[in-house]
Amino acid sequence: MDVRVRFAPSPTGYVHIGSLRTALYNYLYAKQNNGSYIIRIEDTDQTRLVEDAISGMLKSMAWAGVENDEGPYMTAEEEIVEKGAYGPYVQSDRLPIYKKHADELIENGNAYYCFCSKERLDAVREQQRSEGKTPKYDGHCRHLTQEEISAKLEAGEPHVVRLKLPENREIKFVDAIKGEVTVNTNDLDDQVLMKTDGFPTYHLAVVIDDHYMKISHVVRGDEWLISTPKHVYTYEAFGWEAPQFVHLPVILSQSKKKLSKREGDVAVEDFRKKGYLPEALVNYIALVGWSPEDGQEILSMSELIEKFSFERVSKSSGVFDVDKLNWVNNQYIRNYDLEALTKLCMPYFINAGFDADVQTVEWFQKIVSVLRERLNRLDEIGQYHGLFMDDDIVLEDEEAAEMIALEHVPEMLKVLIDKIEALESDITAADVKQVLKSIQKEMGVKGKGLFMPVRVAVTGQVHGPDIAEVIEIIGNKRVVKRINYTLAHYCKK
Repeated sequence: MDVRVRFAPSPTGYVHIGSLRTALYNYLYAKQNNGSYIIRIEDTDQTRLVEDAISGMLKSMAWAGVENDEGPYMTAEEEIVEKGAYGPYVQSDRLPIYKKHADELIENGNAYYCFCSKERLDAVREQQRSEGKTPKYDGHCRHLTQEEISAKLEAGEPHVVRLKLPENREIKFVDAIKGEVTVNTNDLDDQVLMKTDGFPTYHLAVVIDDHYMKISHVVRGDEWLISTPKHVYTYEAFGWEAPQFVHLPVILSQSKKKLSKREGDVAVEDFRKKGYLPEALVNYIALVGWSPEDGQEILSMSELIEKFSFERVSKSSGVFDVDKLNWVNNQYIRNYDLEALTKLCMPYFINAGFDADVQTVEWFQKIVSVLRERLNRLDEIGQYHGLFMDDDIVLEDEEAAEMIALEHVPEMLKVLIDKIEALESDITAADVKQVLKSIQKEMGVKGKGLFMPVRVAVTGQVHGPDIAEVIEIIGNKRVVKRINYTLAHYCKK
């Protein structure tokens, strides 16, 4: 069997992190099995469409490296075009197909016209609720005569088309994660298939599209599990073989609620803007609800493709842990190509006030090199503007004040200034180490009593990145200026 899977978003806004995981699992399974990964746009709910949502989705997926083999894609000129032999891949371009098949269901007795008004439907559901019943359509139009139907159609009465489920019949299907699922049709609604506006609902379009696009595995969120028996019956009504179903548990926030904007970022674009690397986000999101057999946590896309399996997807919901995501992102930042990483950091440097016109690329690379192990996100690099650009020193805490107040510090800092000013070229990290070594020898000061006061005098902090490398980045003049400021404001006279 050829593996063909699809990610089928609605263009109703940003790409949710849960949607990225669904797309990723589809993609991994397809690539592992030399299959095809398809994007299909489900835009049949015309009231919820958001302008540019399709282009935003395609850009997010391209950024994440989860790109489709078929369906819409964006050219270098940012034009949206389609590729593949089973299009159109946008549902609003397929309306005649849905109309033809809805008519076929009516003709073979598996669907019917429903003329009930919204007011009647609301009243029926309210009555059912008051009686403690599950609200659903009461089948009022199931038994209209052909004469009644024809008269209503000729009069132009608004109507929908509903699926005509058999009574008291068990529908069974096997889900790759949930196992065997059995539902009785008496517990189901006669689902609307075609709306009054001539557009199909999800429940008709998804079956028709998956059939004609030869989808082998339907991999989607488990919010659709309750609708799957209706889809299984619809396949049967058409005489088609149903695909294999895989329903993924939802992703929860750390408070164990459904992931939503009320509790933090949930859009892929939010994570991109904050400086999460796409490789890290994809790596982490794959692990929210799945784990490889060997327990490996840092996995490249090729390793994910090799190791992924639906058998190891958890039946319970995964929790989105931002701290764990930060750890994963930090691992990637530590090992990323320095030149490429610096390029990615440049917007954050500029936004924080660093002057890219004055400083060289090599200078920025030195900052990235000395800070990379401390960064959980690239936007955090802006927090270090003062460390490298300020002339004045602000002591970070009481520990810093105590360290700079030690009796030997003023003389030691003056010696340090003399040695820096004696250098005939720009100071390097190697120079700093040599200078500190000579101070240690000359003054008999070593260890904590040497290095910590120097760090405080230059940065205002007791702890931080390698001080020799920091001094090299700051440069001779600014370092001397800072030490003089410290001597004037914080050291005992």
